[in-house]
Amino acid sequence: MSKITEFFEETKTELKHVIWPSRNQTLYYTIIVILLSVVISYYLGFFDFLFSQGLQKIIAI
Repeated sequence: MSKITEFFEETKTELKHVIWPSRNQTLYYTIIVILLSVVISYYLGFFDFLFSQGLQKIIAI
């Protein structure tokens, strides 16, 4: 039981050293992640479409 208590005390101490981002930083980084996810999904979707069209033309021959 003492190891569990020690673990939580050390965790609490370490969390005091964390520099938490501000609300604006969190919002900014969230928007960046969402936009990058959308851009990458369109990029991958575009190439998926091209490859599937190419494969259909190869199979149709």
